[in-house]
Amino acid sequence: MSRFLLLVLSALALCPAPASAQTAPPSAWTDRTRALPDELRRLPVALALWHTPNPVYPEPNPAVPGGYVWKHSTSVRAEAADLEIVACGSYIWYSAAGWQTNLRETPAEFAELFNCPGGKLKKGVTYTFGRNYRYAASAGQLYGGDALWFIIAKDAQGHLYKGYGLIETEADPRPAK
Repeated sequence: MSRFLLLVLSALALCPAPASAQTAPPSAWTDRTRALPDELRRLPVALALWHTPNPVYPEPNPAVPGGYVWKHSTSVRAEAADLEIVACGSYIWYSAAGWQTNLRETPAEFAELFNCPGGKLKKGVTYTFGRNYRYAASAGQLYGGDALWFIIAKDAQGHLYKGYGLIETEADPRPAK
């Protein structure tokens, strides 16, 4: 029996691993000579996207004793035409690994968060995610990093466009003035 088990284990060791075990998840940022993650490159810019305030500093969170919150809002405006949301999300940069996928919002989630009925951006109208906050449960969880928020939208002809904005989140509370 032990000889049979040894033969089976040896045969398994010689077999290639399944494809899912051999490949790492695809990287969001494969060309390190370029600044933007892959999905944002080559799309024309037709959306203005910005964060206020920027940079943003952690402050004590009155709802969670010992916790902190980075309070900021994110706004977007279609500059060239009426557009419909296709994707929304962010990448974060907090280590030497560079841009890492952070979050994705569906068009319906975008519509709710940005108070944008049907996820349809009207040219020249600003839509704002007023409480786009980041939280830490304790001072030990404070870390700085940058987040690259993006929105991909399409026009009536189906052409895709992007807008993106960087927010700097600092690890230390705002310095006293």
